[in-house]
Amino acid sequence: MNRPLQKNKVVIFSVATAIVVLAIYLIFRFDHRLRELLHTQMGLASRENTIVGVLRLVSFAILAYLVVRALNALIFGLVFRFRRGFEAPTLVRNIFSIIAFTALFFLIFTLIFPNANLGAVFTTSAIFGVILGLALQDTLGNFFAGISLQADRPFQVGDVITVGVQRHTGVVEEITWRAVKIRTFSNHVVLISNSTAAKEPIEVCPRDNLNARLVFFNTLFTDSPAKTIHVVREAVREADNVSQKVTPVVRIRNLGDSSVEYEVKYWPEDYAKHHDTDALVRQRIWYAFRRAGLTFAYPTRTLLVERKPRVGGPDGDGGAIVERLAAVDIFAPLSADETGMLAQAATSHVFAPGETVIRAGDPGSSMFVVHNGRVSVQINENGRARTVATLSEGAFFGEMALFTGEPRTANIVAMEETEVLEIGHAAMKQVFDTNPDLVESLSHIIAERRQGLAASGDLIATHRDESAGLLTSIKRFFGLK
Repeated sequence: MNRPLQKNKVVIFSVATAIVVLAIYLIFRFDHRLRELLHTQMGLASRENTIVGVLRLVSFAILAYLVVRALNALIFGLVFRFRRGFEAPTLVRNIFSIIAFTALFFLIFTLIFPNANLGAVFTTSAIFGVILGLALQDTLGNFFAGISLQADRPFQVGDVITVGVQRHTGVVEEITWRAVKIRTFSNHVVLISNSTAAKEPIEVCPRDNLNARLVFFNTLFTDSPAKTIHVVREAVREADNVSQKVTPVVRIRNLGDSSVEYEVKYWPEDYAKHHDTDALVRQRIWYAFRRAGLTFAYPTRTLLVERKPRVGGPDGDGGAIVERLAAVDIFAPLSADETGMLAQAATSHVFAPGETVIRAGDPGSSMFVVHNGRVSVQINENGRARTVATLSEGAFFGEMALFTGEPRTANIVAMEETEVLEIGHAAMKQVFDTNPDLVESLSHIIAERRQGLAASGDLIATHRDESAGLLTSIKRFFGLK
């Protein structure tokens, strides 16, 4: 409860208590005049004691109600919370208020009307009580079912539950003496009576527990199961809201008529967000399939004939790839034919926002050029990722792994849907075999890039040493003399 609302309730309670106390004081202070008024002016001499007693009973009953509210707030709102560490259930607080107020009311009634026979009152009203009980059968059923739910505590506020054959699913917001209030994932509020909740089967996903989810997909029979399982597991484990405590499980659930059917089992950190997480997992699987060359299966009644050229092939987007590579500084010494050879061998990969393109420390023998989108360059600093640069279309990264085989030195993460072109060791070796003189030119360009904005007085000597060392490393890595 927010502080302004709680403060307003305290003010209203204080004002109401002051008014009731003042009313009781006035009734006792002007008791004689009130009786005289009823006796002389209204002609109610025979009923003056009853009327005054009723006024006192009503005033003290209201005061008793306020006292019970104060005790309820004190016991369950403060002491109970401090000692137990959590707030008392609403149903328990309501039962306490009913019992306490009933006891105080009968005590006040006995003190004000000492000659009244309460036994006779209850005896003469037995028939009325039976009728009232039958009329309130559903209400009483909900009340006692609510007591049973509070005693068993099969679920708590914040848990995700599914109730009954109608499959009402949502987050528990409140458990009252009459009903369970849940909020569905469509943001609708559903009230389920306690008697219904006590009879129907209930599926409970506790909020403090890792509750598993299953997402289904399929592949062609020609796709390797081992490769599929590895690719999907690595794609899913990095998705948001997927727990890092338990590794996702990918397994074959069936060999269908036209596909191999899989299921991926993962554990969301916040189960209330599982719909969004399921959608994100399916998205990651789609992108992972596209990068790994895996294919979703089509029904057997559909005949699909597909010819998938390489990115830089004659039927592909070769012209755009050649233009993109020709604009990269590191490939400036290459001729048009040599650039075309690289474009022919380049492979396109598409990454979803937030996916890792390369990871620091991983081995590699290829470099990447950003064709569409943006990526961020991140380094680990005291256990946290820190972004040091943002690369847009036309930028490149990972060149040291391509030319010297060095491990990756930073994490590259897609900032939006990003397409990158990967140039591998075999493609670059083919260019070097055609024109060995390119090695020296490229070593100078790479050395200049590594020098960056260095402002040392020995910049020229350092650059020469850097070029010589790179030239030796490149020749050794590519097996050149």
